[in-house]
Amino acid sequence: MPKWTFVTKHAMALSLITKHPKITALELGAAMGLTERAVRKIIADLYAGGYIEKKRVGRGIRYRVNHELPLRYAVLREVSVGDFLEALGWKRPRRQDGKKSFLAGGAN
Repeated sequence: MPKWTFVTKHAMALSLITKHPKITALELGAAMGLTERAVRKIIADLYAGGYIEKKRVGRGIRYRVNHELPLRYAVLREVSVGDFLEALGWKRPRRQDGKKSFLAGGAN
């Protein structure tokens, strides 16, 4: 009988990207127990869905998560990605004006 989890691979990747915006696909794969190729497919899915943005910084990539988008399940459309990540233990950074930031790393 295969093992199952409460959090999908896409959600796990999104959580790790939120906490570590400069993480590589190889590092994500090691953390998740997946191949780099499988992680690149997940990153492509998240990018195509608008859940992450990518910016080349030197030889690496810096990710930015769109925390305002709703979850994809129809019954959970009122829950934002940011709300979901907070439930997983992510602390939403505060901006200089004291409001919560919706971008990874607190950048605006």
